[in-house]
Amino acid sequence: MATQQETETQNLTLVQAVRDGLYTEMQRDDDVLVMGEDVGKNGGVFRATEGLYDEFGGDRVVDTPLAESGIVGTAIGMAAYGLKPVPEIQFQGFIYPAFDQIVSHAARLRTRSRGRYTCPMVIRAPYGGGIRAPEHHSESKEAFFAHEAGLKVVIPSTPYDTKGLLISAIRDPDPVMFFEPKLIYRAFRGEVPEDDYTVPIGEAAVRREGTDISVFTYGAMTRPTMDAAEHLAEDGVDVEVVDLRTVSPLDRDTIVESFKKTGRAAVVHEAPKSGGLAGEITAIIQEEALLYQEAPVERITGFDTPFPLYALEDYYLPSAARVEAGIRDAMEF
Repeated sequence: MATQQETETQNLTLVQAVRDGLYTEMQRDDDVLVMGEDVGKNGGVFRATEGLYDEFGGDRVVDTPLAESGIVGTAIGMAAYGLKPVPEIQFQGFIYPAFDQIVSHAARLRTRSRGRYTCPMVIRAPYGGGIRAPEHHSESKEAFFAHEAGLKVVIPSTPYDTKGLLISAIRDPDPVMFFEPKLIYRAFRGEVPEDDYTVPIGEAAVRREGTDISVFTYGAMTRPTMDAAEHLAEDGVDVEVVDLRTVSPLDRDTIVESFKKTGRAAVVHEAPKSGGLAGEITAIIQEEALLYQEAPVERITGFDTPFPLYALEDYYLPSAARVEAGIRDAMEF
């Protein structure tokens, strides 16, 4: 397997890394196919599948009707009989018609069949706010799926991780929800190896080492968290930033070890606070590192409201300033 040091690299955006990961696996494995609304000749609403139809043809890059339940249900049947489908849901907010297929069938196929069948499929969907989209286009509902045994839930934040995690997800024998933060689809570029490589599912990445407070985040919120950490460093606050990368399974070991080092924590995500992953991370800290705790865990999140339209969108999303304020509250306790 190639490593970042051994191969030529390319400077890609996050959405280009999605396309590169799909292309790499489709070229390597004839059982991999892509399906979804407008993913073929049109290349997808965000152009994540651009050029794949010309390269692999209509049998492996399949334009489907606008029927999410049908897309996922068909993919489950394909996966049960040996293919490796990668269905795209155009926006995470459109996934609800397929929810029953995902949690009642895809997630349970292995246990229901006592291991006779697995469901090697990856459901891709752009998620989150920040692009001035209308209703049902900006949800951040990863907690729905993290709650379901039998599903893995992956959310990358860099182009390098995007390709490596997507390849890992496609090779996984069980269903993976792969949520792509569309706010940063084209926000920056990063070095991505041209060859195939994997990033392990279930392992967090420490983006910034620190000693005063641990901040856990993922997806698009990694960037404002890093910005807040760098600004706080000017005031002598040494922030450790942990990018979870996978929200199910959570990397409990990294969470606990980071917290034991700092004794303070904050969690940043754009999903609503109630029932969000921040509560689960707080519980892990309480269960496994209570005696190291020096302050309440701060939750810096979206609000318990429907995602707002344009005028309030920036207020809803945790900004670097709001992240910084939450960190300061934990430090001043």
